[in-house]
Amino acid sequence: MYKIFKITSDSTIDFAAEELKKYLRMMMPRCGEIPIKYAPEAAEGFRIGLMSDFGLDTSDAEDITLDDIIYIDADKSGGIIAGSNPVATLIAIYRYLRFCGCRWIFPGVDGECIPIIDEPAEVSYRKHADHRYRGQCNEGAEFQQSMIETIDFTPKIGLNTYMLEFDNPICYYNPYYDHTHSSVREPEPVSRDTVLQWKRQCEAEIQKRGLHFHDMGHGWTAEPFGIDSSNGWFVDEEDFVPPESRKYVAMLNGERKLLDGKALLSNVCMSQKEARSIMVNYIADYAQKQNNVDFLHVWLADGEHNACECEECRKKTPSDWYVILLNELDEELTKRGLDTHIVFIVYTNTFWAPLEEVIKHQKRFTMLYAPLGRVYTETYAKDADMDKLIPYTLNQIKRPSGMSDALAYLYDWKKNWNGDCFCYEYHFFWYQYWNINNMFLSKILYEDICSLKKHGLSGIIEDGSQRSFFPTGFQFYVYGETLFDSSVSFEELKEDYFSHAFGKNWKEVAMYLETLSEYMDTAYYLGLKSVDAEKGKFYCPEMADKMPKVRELVENFKPVIQENKNQSCRASTVAWQLLTYHAIAVCGIADITEYKCVGKHKEARDAIEKLIDEMSKHEIYIERYYDHYLFAHSFHHMKIDMKDA
Repeated sequence: MYKIFKITSDSTIDFAAEELKKYLRMMMPRCGEIPIKYAPEAAEGFRIGLMSDFGLDTSDAEDITLDDIIYIDADKSGGIIAGSNPVATLIAIYRYLRFCGCRWIFPGVDGECIPIIDEPAEVSYRKHADHRYRGQCNEGAEFQQSMIETIDFTPKIGLNTYMLEFDNPICYYNPYYDHTHSSVREPEPVSRDTVLQWKRQCEAEIQKRGLHFHDMGHGWTAEPFGIDSSNGWFVDEEDFVPPESRKYVAMLNGERKLLDGKALLSNVCMSQKEARSIMVNYIADYAQKQNNVDFLHVWLADGEHNACECEECRKKTPSDWYVILLNELDEELTKRGLDTHIVFIVYTNTFWAPLEEVIKHQKRFTMLYAPLGRVYTETYAKDADMDKLIPYTLNQIKRPSGMSDALAYLYDWKKNWNGDCFCYEYHFFWYQYWNINNMFLSKILYEDICSLKKHGLSGIIEDGSQRSFFPTGFQFYVYGETLFDSSVSFEELKEDYFSHAFGKNWKEVAMYLETLSEYMDTAYYLGLKSVDAEKGKFYCPEMADKMPKVRELVENFKPVIQENKNQSCRASTVAWQLLTYHAIAVCGIADITEYKCVGKHKEARDAIEKLIDEMSKHEIYIERYYDHYLFAHSFHHMKIDMKDA
């Protein structure tokens, strides 16, 4: 009865057609085979292709390859499902399936809510996505099955971008496969070759879906000089800089050596033309070989207080030297006939705009704004306060913390930057565990996204764990849906997500998590509520009175979880089961808080270790949704308090 015709020949369109077939057959399990054919002349059935194949208007797209427009005109027997580009077409398929009742609340098969229906929906819909850049970047502790599932999940919630940081991201895989912070799982190390193969597998899955592939970031200040930075933020050997490269390492306190023994944190003596030339040629070689990359990120070293202090480097700011490097890279890429698109970053040392230099060929570049020091209790709804700008001081920088302060630096950069700009954000980094109940940060993220256009920002790539679905996937759902369509209200998103994830009792779950969030003030766990800095940034005795209420709330809700943990929809079963493990985490955090907030640091440390040990025993059951390494790391942060006794 049903037929699918591909109007254009494209590998992503092929995949989109297969996805439509799969889910139609799942929704109508007695409908029989649904044939797929390539037939540009088709006038019946489901016709899948680019909007241009159907003569549909895409004039509202500034760049047809980057701006996603989806078009659906379908009745019960079929119709047109198209996009402005291949990934937009795939997203259009998933949007159509949403109209039929499908939802994806977690990555993987266990996160699918697929209804049984009698016939497909009648849909007439056209939408130009509200933001151009909508994606995520690998971070935390990765395992390969999770990576593949999150790539697959990306377009299902309206995202179009995936970034893989590092040439070889073994520093992200090691914490998982070594089972760092686990008291029950033995290490099972993986090799560098395996991880590189896995990165290529991820790239193939990204390409199959037509997602925009962003690559690299850090590493360019080390690898071109024969210095291995793949160990990431972990300490390397002090003397592994090749003798011939020592002269190119940034001078700090009169010595040319790696900062804290970490290649990733070490910059280059940028005033040396030869050093820049080595970097430029290395980057150009990489671009030439890795010709599947859509956006190549060229960042300097991570960390702060690491700019070269030699006499020549002192003559310009790090951002001025950075722009010189970028212009030289542009010249080399042009010379080689490469159209590689470069992303440069406004981050740490380069958060300050250059004083003299300007990027010449702006069409080759996109700006990435990364306000690492921002505080997640306020949003991009703030206005930039240009009076808060402070001059750059070599290796004595202080991160702006307020959004008004941080946005001032963006506006300062944009005085001489007319090109595209988007954000690199951290809502799904360890901050997610300081709002363990998921609701406060979800609202912050929603308000952030709704305010991006106010500042001329074209979207976000989130740096965070690919397992950011604990206790729910609501925050990630908010992320994808709001970037795609910012007109949807937060309350609509909440009802949509929770009703599909938890069924008829969804309101009880939402209220339970919201009440927990009220008791467990996120600002406290960010270290912003201390009433006496001399006693530590977590000293806030009033929090102690709230923790018994937290335990009482959890105990009262446990019977509700027990009554609902077995659902007809597999995704709902998983959602309810996650609340069981979440209750363990909440009570453990309450114990930590009760000690920490009154200055009982030793007891708090013991409670932290106890909770990490307890969660490690459950990790295997929830690891597709919960990142134990990042969870443990986030609470170790509470142990690092300069006032601790």
